[in-house]
Amino acid sequence: QVTSFQGAAVRSLSTSSPHDHPEHGRLVYKGNLAKTVLGVKFFSYSTSVFNLFMMPYIMLQSGIGVESVLVQAAFYGLIGLFTFVTPVTLHLLTKGYVIRLYYKDEVDTYTAITYNAILAEKVTVFHQKDVKIPDITKMFTTFYAKTKSMLVNPTLFPNPQDYNHLMGYDKSSFFKFEDLEEVKEADER
Repeated sequence: QVTSFQGAAVRSLSTSSPHDHPEHGRLVYKGNLAKTVLGVKFFSYSTSVFNLFMMPYIMLQSGIGVESVLVQAAFYGLIGLFTFVTPVTLHLLTKGYVIRLYYKDEVDTYTAITYNAILAEKVTVFHQKDVKIPDITKMFTTFYAKTKSMLVNPTLFPNPQDYNHLMGYDKSSFFKFEDLEEVKEADER
């Protein structure tokens, strides 16, 4: 495999697949909204920081500092709402969005990569038996890994068997072949 890196040829001697990670295992899922989630969170954080730095200037220039305490409290409350509540809400809605999901066959464990509150990648390792499917469909949850909610798009799994194994669909079946034969025998009688 030869790739170009700033005009110089770089040769990779790796024999593993580009979708394998030595520590996490085989890549089974890659979220298509990872860059969008990162961009929206970064924009929200940057506008909040901008608001915090511009607030003293706006207060001095607008003369709101001489108004009544009630007007000041209302103004600070409104600015604080947009400065702090929006980033917190965005984080709560997107904290479970899985960017990448790896699977290790040998130990039957998954490694989910998500973004944490400071926009760094967070690693969550869980076993397939730790996966719980919510009884009621939730808007931002596909499954729970231990107690953490995770959001994946089932159509983005290149191999549907990987999704079925993750969710435990390959282990539980509604009908067993033996049960089906018993039903046929009962119908024949």
